[in-house]
Amino acid sequence: MRLEQLQAFLAIAQTGSFQNAARQCGVTQSTISRQIQALEADLGVELFHRTSHGLLTLGGERLLPRVRKICTEWESATQELADLIAGKQPELCIAAIHSVCGSYLPPVLQKFCHDYPDVQLRVTSLGSDRALKVLKDGLVDLAIVMNNRFLTTGREMVVEVLYDEPIFVLSAANHPLAQYESIPWSELIRYPQVVFKDGYGMQRLIQDRFERMDAVLQAALELNTLDAFRGVVRQGELIALLPQSALVEARCDPSLAIRPLASNTNSNLPDSSSLTRRVVMVTTQDRLQIPPIKHFWQLVQENIPLQLKQQRSAY
Repeated sequence: MRLEQLQAFLAIAQTGSFQNAARQCGVTQSTISRQIQALEADLGVELFHRTSHGLLTLGGERLLPRVRKICTEWESATQELADLIAGKQPELCIAAIHSVCGSYLPPVLQKFCHDYPDVQLRVTSLGSDRALKVLKDGLVDLAIVMNNRFLTTGREMVVEVLYDEPIFVLSAANHPLAQYESIPWSELIRYPQVVFKDGYGMQRLIQDRFERMDAVLQAALELNTLDAFRGVVRQGELIALLPQSALVEARCDPSLAIRPLASNTNSNLPDSSSLTRRVVMVTTQDRLQIPPIKHFWQLVQENIPLQLKQQRSAY
């Protein structure tokens, strides 16, 4: 059984004759007749009384509503695919880490909404691991995350490096570490920290660095929003390791201090160099062929702040 046979059957039922159906389908009448004969052979029942009016048999009447549904569904499906290829999708879903949503992404979102006013843009702030999972599950179209090569190695994945950025120490302005121009790792490891929750790339990055230094990370509190980090650190006891893009608002707060990490070349601690993270944009090969997704991808690339581009070339 083939789709064109069902379409021929429906055309005859709608037009009332084989001749009119052939004209509607753009084929010869003999072609229509062969398609109906083949369909009847597959089904084992005659569908039309052989008269000039293409009158349906009882079997044909039973089949007609089913065929109408099948053909309607096929037309809807082909139209949806054509709209998708043409960029007429109803929405574009993005998952991005919090610091990107708060600092780097807003102008990109505004430009996309201007260029594609008919596409509903949906942006969700998630940790890197969670963002990559919902991308793989098909719940979002594109993710901007901290790099995790274990989650982006699939053959279907497309990964674009956006920038590398340094990690700074955030503390209260009156914290003992605030006296340093750059904080030695030997001093940093003495103090309890606020860290991101499990599933966030920053937690994994920091934990990995402490383990490589054979040091214990004193994770006193887990949070997942930048506002909460600033509020807790402002109280004076806890510190946090945060990327540069997460510290935009903190730099304007006199109750907070931001200090770089020192590259302790003379330290007895192994691997006590400065700390950076890499931010990447990820989607799949098939999604990147869809015009709105491709356009958003290009906007992100074109609007990386100059400062971040310079940092990327420096690392």
